Amino acid sequence: MKIDYSSIGLKAGLEIHIQLDTRHKLFCKCPTKLVEEGEIDVFERELRPARSELGEVDVAAMLEWKKGRIYEYHAPRESTCLVEADEEPPHEMNREALSIAIAVAKALNSMVVDEVHVMRKIVIDGSNTTGFQRTAIIALGGYLEDEEGRIGIQTICLEEDAARKIGEEKDRVKYKLDRLGIPLIEIATAPDIHSPEQAQRVAFKIGQLVRLTGKAKRGLGTIRQDLNVSIKDGEKIEIKGVQHLYLISKVVEYEALRQLRLLEIRDELKKRGLKEQDISDKIFDVTHLFKNTRSKIIKRVLSRKDSGVYAIKLPLFKGLLGKEVQPGRRFGTELADYARVWGGVGGLFHTDELPGYGISQEEVESLYRELNADPEKDAIVIIADRRDKAYKALQAVIERARYALKGVPPETRAANPDGTTRYMRPRPGAARMYPETDIPPIEVDESLLREAEKYVPEPFDVKYRRFIEVFKLSPELAKAILNNIRLDLFEKLVVKYKDKLSPTLIASTIETTIKGLRKDGVPIENISDEHIEETLDLVANGVVAKEAIPTILSHLAKDPSKHAKEVAEKLGLTKIPEEELEKIVDKIINDLREKVLERRERAFGLIMGRVMSLVRGRVDGKIVASIVKNKLKEFLESAK
Repeated sequence: MKIDYSSIGLKAGLEIHIQLDTRHKLFCKCPTKLVEEGEIDVFERELRPARSELGEVDVAAMLEWKKGRIYEYHAPRESTCLVEADEEPPHEMNREALSIAIAVAKALNSMVVDEVHVMRKIVIDGSNTTGFQRTAIIALGGYLEDEEGRIGIQTICLEEDAARKIGEEKDRVKYKLDRLGIPLIEIATAPDIHSPEQAQRVAFKIGQLVRLTGKAKRGLGTIRQDLNVSIKDGEKIEIKGVQHLYLISKVVEYEALRQLRLLEIRDELKKRGLKEQDISDKIFDVTHLFKNTRSKIIKRVLSRKDSGVYAIKLPLFKGLLGKEVQPGRRFGTELADYARVWGGVGGLFHTDELPGYGISQEEVESLYRELNADPEKDAIVIIADRRDKAYKALQAVIERARYALKGVPPETRAANPDGTTRYMRPRPGAARMYPETDIPPIEVDESLLREAEKYVPEPFDVKYRRFIEVFKLSPELAKAILNNIRLDLFEKLVVKYKDKLSPTLIASTIETTIKGLRKDGVPIENISDEHIEETLDLVANGVVAKEAIPTILSHLAKDPSKHAKEVAEKLGLTKIPEEELEKIVDKIINDLREKVLERRERAFGLIMGRVMSLVRGRVDGKIVASIVKNKLKEFLESAK
């Protein structure tokens, strides 16, 4: 479906979270690194919501508390202390992280606050041992220039990253605390984005700017993008956890589509004459209808104690539960999400998809009779589970079905790997924030502002001129590398290989070579910065020729666990000594003796082709050409 985003009034804003590569965490002296081995302490906690300053309890926090989960924390001794365990008050805020955040604010034309006050943001999903996340506003306002217009910056915050989830089973969730407390900069834009492509472009520009401070962490999980998306007559929807930059445009596109489809469902229900009060709260026990069912799912549930099958009637919803709202997701899927979140059930069945899943036509007909529903107009939703869970789930489905008459419910959704989204929780409100009493305010004085200056990124127009004039890149390559997500890697490697590799080779590897591999179907998303650096190390140290770069990177993309050196050795790409190369050239000239004598100097291309077919990737092409030229000359002179 082609959407005219201007006509539907699409508005989107971004919240970009980027880990900072500082020596220490935000509120203690632990290192900012993830730990896979070593000594680990394990402890458990239960969390409950706290009231805000006004005595209110946040609805999203209340939902998490009602799940009644136990949180198991794994604390590696190498990168955690009593602060992460919430057994010791936080230390003074990391001055290095604060300086970097101020530098980013300056680059985004934002107004840095005079005094930094740390706040507590209630989060009781277990990702924080304290039950809250510490966050502080560093700057307000500002803007970023974009091709389609200026994008406003609302806030720039500095906060502690959450623990990383490592497992989940029934009512227990396991977290590792090594990531907890790593400094995280959060940049929130105004809702000035009006197309999916613009959202992705702006996210790239903000990420690029932070990376150019030289103090941003790289790799999967170090940058996370949240989105706020709305359309005319829709609602502001918060979408959490978009891991990959390339998914942002798809998420915006699919959310706009979802809201359009929900508005269509609203209009259709009104056209059918449905009123909110027509949707009853009554939940029916229909277990007896499925005593002899062939549905494996229902049979498995009914074999458990205190479990049954329960149903509700949704009058005038016939055909609408099967309506697609996002690719592969229907309105019935939306209802199922609510059932899972609020009731903890595995899912639901609805009559727009029945008979099916082992449920027969006869069972469907008996359902309609039992609930006194009209098979031509009404829909029925059934859930098979424990009675208490099924009732909570169906009550949530009833409330969501009633909201269908209003259109789009305000909510927080989670991004799926394909760009679609799923219901996560109600949208949190202001009731989740209150002051942090353990950390005094920090004055932003002249010395702090001076410290920040060393991290302020170089303007792009200045950088572009430097790339052409100093690094001797072509204008086309300079522009391309400026728009490459690995721009900071390029600048790092240019310094590292100053006297060994040309900036053009480094830029071409990062930009041209990797794009070429993508065209060949190579999974370039698996190529890390470390893979590129290891490969260029081999070239710089004379282990392989530059012609081997595409081959090595291609193999690393297909098996990211390998290192460049072992790939080069396995494929026989290590450099051939010059003496051995001369022997290869001599042999080929002798093998082609008659053709060489016939073509004389014009035989150069033929010989070169044969030699390169044997040594490509193991010797620089210029060296091969030079040896072939000399050997051909010697041969022709000796044959006179």
